[in-house]
Amino acid sequence: MNFRITNGSVSFGADTILEEINFEVKGKEKVAIVGRNGCGKSTLLKSIVNNDMLKEGISENKFSIYKEGIYNIGYLKQIDFQDENITMLEEILKVYSDIINIENKMNELVIKMQEDKSEELVIQYTKLNDRYEILDGYTYKKEYNTVINKFGFSDEDKYKKMSEFSGGQKTKIAFIKLLLSKPDLLLLDEPTNHLDIETIQWLESYLKNYPKAVVIVSHDRMFINRIVDKIYEIEYGTMTSYTGNYDYFEKQKRINYEKQLKDFEYQQKEIKRLTDLVDRFRYKASKAKMAQAKLKQIERMVKLEEPNKYDLRSFKTNFTIEKQSGENVLCISNLDFGYKDKNIGNVSFDLYKGKKIGIIGPNGTGKSTLLKTIVGKLPKISGEIKIGHNVEIGYFDQALGLLDSNKKVFDDFYGEFPSLTTTEIRNSLASFMFYGEDVFKEINILSGGEKVRLALSKILKKGPNLLILDEPTNHMDIVGKESLENMLIEYEGSILFVSHDRFFVNKVADSLLVFDGRDIKYYNCRYDEYIEKYSNIYNIEESNISLKDKDNLIKSEENKKDKRYNNPLKEKGKIERRIKKLEEDISEIEQEISKYKKELEDEEIYSDYKKVSEINQEIEKIEKELNIKYSEWEEMNNKLSRLENI
Repeated sequence: MNFRITNGSVSFGADTILEEINFEVKGKEKVAIVGRNGCGKSTLLKSIVNNDMLKEGISENKFSIYKEGIYNIGYLKQIDFQDENITMLEEILKVYSDIINIENKMNELVIKMQEDKSEELVIQYTKLNDRYEILDGYTYKKEYNTVINKFGFSDEDKYKKMSEFSGGQKTKIAFIKLLLSKPDLLLLDEPTNHLDIETIQWLESYLKNYPKAVVIVSHDRMFINRIVDKIYEIEYGTMTSYTGNYDYFEKQKRINYEKQLKDFEYQQKEIKRLTDLVDRFRYKASKAKMAQAKLKQIERMVKLEEPNKYDLRSFKTNFTIEKQSGENVLCISNLDFGYKDKNIGNVSFDLYKGKKIGIIGPNGTGKSTLLKTIVGKLPKISGEIKIGHNVEIGYFDQALGLLDSNKKVFDDFYGEFPSLTTTEIRNSLASFMFYGEDVFKEINILSGGEKVRLALSKILKKGPNLLILDEPTNHMDIVGKESLENMLIEYEGSILFVSHDRFFVNKVADSLLVFDGRDIKYYNCRYDEYIEKYSNIYNIEESNISLKDKDNLIKSEENKKDKRYNNPLKEKGKIERRIKKLEEDISEIEQEISKYKKELEDEEIYSDYKKVSEINQEIEKIEKELNIKYSEWEEMNNKLSRLENI
């Protein structure tokens, strides 16, 4: 299997979304596409499905689309079930229509063979059975039951009508059908959205062992890290390919940028140095030819462009805690929480000043309900909630953060902080990436990520010393998540938060509250230590050893330095003497070349083709020697410049 786009582009109307697409996936490769929200990741997936979207890009390469060995591409499109009166199981079994048809024919033959012992029926049955085995007919029931269970559906759910499921559940069912159909090229756009950690971990293992190619668009760094072996980054409308997982991509991107910047800066210095030499020597008769050579050297250079800086536009703010809390921030003792007709769980834990507790667990186990109970949005059933001295809570609700409103961003923020000046409000909003005319957008047209940023900007402006956050990274791109991580790591107050983003949890939380559907347990450790010591859900694979070796190799190359000791003054004198000798040699060689060229002006010589040829060959030979001298002269001047800058 091979799919390749060379020099493609995608536009909508007058807007070019991607101007230079060079993309390839082949064999069983697992590929990730990463980049900022709105950079064109989902558009690229759609163009892989619908090639009519693609046109010629801006590079000199010929635009082409190459396909080999692709019979079907799987892509989770808009959910549209034809008949919502059938059960979930009936909908899923559509994937196995070929297997079920063969199964029915085999059963019919078994009945016939009880009365008719003819060899013809036996041959028919044998052929069908062979085909049945090739299609994994004897394991398909176990396969779909496993996937249904891993996506959080019960045995009873299989027999519910499709109309009884919520929109989110229908999305999961469509996802299940996509996975079970096993396309040659599987395209997944944010597959971990709305999945709990246990399901994400199962999906990681499933996709890693998927026997065909997979292309993933995702902001889940740990998910990408554990699956893919190639990453395409979309930045500034173009794509860059990196071989390896997300950790390797991050390091290699930084190394590439630093190298390109150094090469660019070195060339600019070299151009300036040569230009200065030209200006210095062009009017000196003895150096004029040298100056002319330097000018030609500048003209022959392949000019390097300054590399684009990382697209690191993101929100940032300085936490100003209005007042310090006491040491005991939150004490939860034997708390029963849930609803009037249902007790979801019982929990006890303490949150001390400066501690950051991450809450993890499957969907539907009560994590958000616990937060709502602590902040008083829901009444407790029994037990005790003690809020410590001077504790000021900033609460982020993932649902409230996405509410629509006709208010403009500026007016909404001003409503919370009427005492601030216009400049102060605009500065506060700018720190969360609301620039210029963005502050006059209506909230109902903002993206999910923008609504989350607006909600966080208002919460943090109040200067709370306890943050209670329910899924704060939902709808954020990778750079946004990294920015929030850094802010929360530096935050000096206390934090209690719910998240399914394991990378985020591992970076921010210093302890965990784990919901497993039965019990709620507190662990005084980070997520990676919890997985290693306490969790049976997921076995960490040592699959990144080769990448670590690569990284160590890169680092060792970076750290190689010349450790020989030289006396700078002695070295400088030596170089100056060598430069002087080279300039004398260059002058002698140029005089010799000049002599030969003068001979070519003699009528007796220029009329003799053989003599002209011999002299030209001699000039060519001497010019090669001159170029060698020039190269060494330049090298010595570079060394001298470096020593003078020490």
